[in-house]
Amino acid sequence: MQVTVRTLQQYKEEGRKFSALTAYDATFAHQVSAAGIDVILVGDSLGMVLQGHDSTVPVTVEHMAYHTAAVARGNQGSLIMADLPFMGAATMERALDAAHALMAAGANMIKVEGGAWLADTVMQYKRNGISVCVHMGLTPQFVNAFGGFRVQGRAEDDAQRLISEAQTLVAAGADVILLECVPRATTQRIIAAVSVPVIGIGAGPECDGQVLVMHDALGFTPTRVPRFVHNFMANSNGDIATALKAYDSAVKDGTFPADEHCF
Repeated sequence: MQVTVRTLQQYKEEGRKFSALTAYDATFAHQVSAAGIDVILVGDSLGMVLQGHDSTVPVTVEHMAYHTAAVARGNQGSLIMADLPFMGAATMERALDAAHALMAAGANMIKVEGGAWLADTVMQYKRNGISVCVHMGLTPQFVNAFGGFRVQGRAEDDAQRLISEAQTLVAAGADVILLECVPRATTQRIIAAVSVPVIGIGAGPECDGQVLVMHDALGFTPTRVPRFVHNFMANSNGDIATALKAYDSAVKDGTFPADEHCF
């Protein structure tokens, strides 16, 4: 059964959790979807985990389209969400051209990083039949502006800004909000303020869905392990398929993320 944006909305309305995980090629896309994971994110995180960069900034639309096409060939029914890379939404023309390339490669939804200033882009995407996820909080493409990978939304004015911007983006047509490294209390307020599914990564168990970078979930993180990561290979006897199913089950039964994974 193909997972769609309507499936995610139905899960939210029914109070069912859903899982998301990155994949960047056909082989792992097959493994991830076969494990029952609902959403495959073709993330610009490939710039770090595949290409060896220290951020996602060097990733191009061409890179994203190549990997999205590979994932689409291996996918077995998961919804494919593809990242719009750095500066992809700098102008409306660039945003539409990039989204066209990713959708033509096999994406079902485009994920774009930013805040309320994306409202016009979201509206244009929706007018052109493109489902949209807006990535808020710690947005890795803005790492240089943030001065590093930092938790967002701790101060009350920052929390209020995130809530207001999430509402603006949903009003513009965003189908999903993704929150990264946002304090649990702020996440709860955002969930209460919007009607669409909210996916978290380091944003608390209250989110409708959870996402991790696959390499982190399998214990392949080469540097310091982020607080919100759990190694699902540790108790899987080295079997990737078992680890992927353990991740999917832990998200859906609410045991992941736990308190130690939250801010």
